[in-house]
Amino acid sequence: MKQFYGMSQSGKLQDAVRGLVNPKLIILMSNDKQFEEHVEELQKLYPKVPSIGCIGMSYDTIIVEGGVGVTAFTEGVSAVANLLEQVSSMPVKYIKRLEQDVEKIGASQRDTVCIDLCAGNDACVLTTMYSVLGKRGISLMGGTGDGGKVSVNGKIYEDAVAYALVKNETGKVKVYKENMYRPLAGYRLIASKTDRSKYYIGELNGRPAKQVYQDILHINENDITTQTFKNPFGKISGKDVCIISIKEVSGSGLCCFRQVNDSDVLTLLELRDYRQIVAETIAAIRKDFSHISAVFSVNCLFRYLLFSQNGNMSEYLHTMSSLGSHCGLIGYGEHYNNQFVNQSMTCVVFE
Repeated sequence: MKQFYGMSQSGKLQDAVRGLVNPKLIILMSNDKQFEEHVEELQKLYPKVPSIGCIGMSYDTIIVEGGVGVTAFTEGVSAVANLLEQVSSMPVKYIKRLEQDVEKIGASQRDTVCIDLCAGNDACVLTTMYSVLGKRGISLMGGTGDGGKVSVNGKIYEDAVAYALVKNETGKVKVYKENMYRPLAGYRLIASKTDRSKYYIGELNGRPAKQVYQDILHINENDITTQTFKNPFGKISGKDVCIISIKEVSGSGLCCFRQVNDSDVLTLLELRDYRQIVAETIAAIRKDFSHISAVFSVNCLFRYLLFSQNGNMSEYLHTMSSLGSHCGLIGYGEHYNNQFVNQSMTCVVFE
């Protein structure tokens, strides 16, 4: 299979798709002011091609912050695009669509991936979708776009998740997740006075959550929302660590980007050497694939901010490009099979 990536920093879709011929699937990554315009224009240019899209920055070896990026798979794949609606309340109502699409494309564990772009309520959405995908061992990766909107086949939807099932006809597929953090020793924080609807933590170990976070890290309140780049919360699940980023201070508590429940046991995480982690990810991919046709990834907005703050974003993207054709989306939350994660990178690799 082959992957196409085109972009326009000024938001000219015609420039972004220049040279794109016979695509089998298109992924649109646009800006908030031109999203509707780009969705309509793309549909006119490629009316019979399955497509999904969202508002968000894109990249290959450089970042497109306010323009438009287009990723397409052009050879050796078959694809179908669709959506689940009412994701805030009842995504399961539309699960038959995914079941039918899995059958339609002849999806299998070895050669099929589900790429999704979500408008919200990610954890519930992933549980719903994985009730179908998990039975067949079909991998999923994706993320959350901005503005609460996604597009599918030329139409814009709110309160929905757009997805594409992509079958690689020339080899296998595999998804990966990259975590740059490890637990700080000695911290066991029990959450209480939480509000699940607001992703709010009121107390940790019976004390105001804001004060506990400040006291451990010796920081001022104004530094909390940037300190989370280096020290997010973590929830241990077996051998895995679920990263929970802090969104904002709310009174004496903290609002996060992921749900925390009463009695959840959290820890604090610390940032590891990012170069070492990226090298380990690349080594793992190369161990699994003797030939790589394409890599499509979703990087968290907080990783982008951290890399940019430290002047490492360009270096990171060029390092990832050593795998071959690599491009992706800056997301507001990342998806890995049935997991909704923060401050992470997820990707799918095509043989």
